[in-house]
Order: sequence, then structure tokens, then C-alpha cells
Amino acid sequence: MPDSSLLDLDVAREVFEASTDFTIGLEEEFAIVDPETLDLVDRYPELHEAALGDEVLAESAAGELIASEIEIRSGRSESMTEALERQEDRRHRLFSLARDQGVSLVSMGTHPWADYYHQEIIDTPHYQRLKEDLGWVAQRNNTWSLHVHVGIRGADRAIAVCDWLRELLPVLLAVSANSPFLDRRNSGLASVRTEIFTRTFPRCGVPERFRSWDEYAGFIDTLTRMNSVVEATQLWWSVRPHHAFGTVEVRICDAQSTAAESSALAGLMAACVAQTAADLDSGALDGMEPLRDREIEENLWRAIRYGMDGKLIDFRKGRETEARQVVEELLEWTAPSRAELGIEVELPAMNGTQRALEALADGEAIEAIYRRIATEEAASFGPAAPSG
Repeated sequence: MPDSSLLDLDVAREVFEASTDFTIGLEEEFAIVDPETLDLVDRYPELHEAALGDEVLAESAAGELIASEIEIRSGRSESMTEALERQEDRRHRLFSLARDQGVSLVSMGTHPWADYYHQEIIDTPHYQRLKEDLGWVAQRNNTWSLHVHVGIRGADRAIAVCDWLRELLPVLLAVSANSPFLDRRNSGLASVRTEIFTRTFPRCGVPERFRSWDEYAGFIDTLTRMNSVVEATQLWWSVRPHHAFGTVEVRICDAQSTAAESSALAGLMAACVAQTAADLDSGALDGMEPLRDREIEENLWRAIRYGMDGKLIDFRKGRETEARQVVEELLEWTAPSRAELGIEVELPAMNGTQRALEALADGEAIEAIYRRIATEEAASFGPAAPSG
């Protein structure tokens, strides 16, 4: 049965009022593939069953709709350092388990050639209900992403943080872009994952500004009474208040193909949440208004299409700015929170999409690019394969 208790908005408010600022939780999604062909394989049920034999993975490995995907979660951590240490341990355990089960794990925003028509939905009441409710939308969603939870104390404060974070979603997506390939072709997009997921799922993408917990709760209550949602997990927005955890969850980014990139991106996402909260607390945002929906959507499209090779619009100054410059400004702005929370962010010179397209331009086939990423990723995320 769906956990409708998470839609009790009074309880959710209490969760936020009792939340602790700047706790961290990480969620990384991986494709399950055949080691030889690199085709997607529907092996989540076997992986999950095997994970139950590891007390750490039993609590941290989870399914995400399709049977060719598995997610690893750090769980609540008191700092980014602790979250990254926990996540590293969980990745190593998961990659080792996958190898023992005869499968490989790969992390990109999309699979370059998988046929979504043939993928299976996880056989649980929750996911089978989503399959029934969403139809083609659920079937189409073979995508992978990185999510970060940051604890925020206070329900109204959490909504305010979400309202302001909306305009940062495009630059975070541009930094993370790692899905240029689909159907064995260059999609022409830096993040085709975002087009698939945020443009097809209901209650997804950039949410509108809610202004207060009461306004947010009123809308969710209407959706509940009108039978649009029966679980809080059906609120798929790219930034959202998480009712169970008392966190602001940022969900816009493509999955990353190396541990270093994933850690750096997670740190940047967390720092954006923390700095936004700090600016709200200090009054630095007093007298300012968040960008309008249409302005954010314009920048989101630019991030989807061009990623770090494009320009974003500074609507307040009325000018275009290179995405790279926007990222540098973001790093400068978040410096106080990163220093306070001990968050290090070392972004690569090129993101996943840029590296993949450079290899494609140099004559490397899409299949070969994906195989190389899978090989490098196994060394980055998991323990070395046993010798002999």
C-alpha cells in the first residue's frame, strides 16, 4: 500500500520544524549492464536479494522504477565529509556485489542505445502502480541521476530555500551534463536525460514559487483530495522539500561517471542550498524577487541544449554570460558556506558530455565511448577486480 502518511502536511511541517540544518544525504543511480555487451539487463531483483546479505547494503541499496537500475544512498550524515565517506564505502560494496553477480554498473544520464520498450518495471506494488498510472511515461524513463538532500530547519524556511534555488537549477544542470547520446546517436543535447524525465513526468522539472509552507501545503492537499497523488514521492520536481527527512532535495543533475565528479557536484549542490539559507537568514535577499518561471525555463533549455558550451541569461543585468563564468560566480558565492561546512569542490575542466563529444569528434564510436566509461567507472567507483 502507498505510504499516504507522508502526505500529512501537518506532520511534514513538524518534521521540518525539528530538522537539523545542513545534514547531508546522497543518492546515486547506476545502470545494470551485461559486462560483455553493455546492454541493460533486468537484474535488480537478484542484486537486491544479494544485497540483503550485507547489513550496510541492505539499508542503502534500493530500486528506482526499472529493473535495470539500482540506487545507492549514503543515509543521513552530519557533514559532507561523513556523507562522502559513507557513500564511498557503499559504492565499493555495491560494485563488488555486482561483480560477484556477473553484472556491471555504469553511471551516465542515459544509456546510449537501450531500447526502453523492452525494459521491465520492478515488480512491487509501488512501482507497478506507477506503471499503471503513468503508462508510456514510466516505460520511457531509462535515465539516471544524482540527488542531494540538505537538512533545513523550519517549514517556511525550506520553502523559501526551494523558491530561490529554482534559478540555480540551470547552471547545476549545465555543470552535470552527462547524457549526449540516445538511440545510438548524438542527440544534439548536452542532457537528453533532462528532456526525457523532466518533460514527460507530471509534477516534474522546475516548480513554481510557493512563497510559504501554507501555500505549498494547500496545493499538495488539493492534489491529494483530487486523487492526483497518493504518495509524496509522486512530487518529482527538480528541487523539493522532502516530507520524511526534513530536507531540501536537489534532483536536477545527470548521474556522474567518476567518483571525483560525483563528489564535487554533490558538494556544489549542497553548498548552494546552505548558502541560500544563509543569505535568507542574513537578509541578503531582502528586497529581491526570485526569477520568474519563464526566465528560469529559458535558462534550463539552454543548459539542456548546450550545457557548459553555452551561455546563460543574467535576467537581472540583461546580458548573456558564458556558462563557465556563471559556474565561477557560483563557486565564489558559495565560498563562505563551503568553508564553514568543509566542502571541497574540484570540478573537471570538461564535464561528461564535453568529453564524450570530443571523443566522438575524434572518430571514436559511441559504443566504444560507453565501454571506456564503464571501464574507467569500475576503477573509480568500485574496488579493483581480484587478480589471478
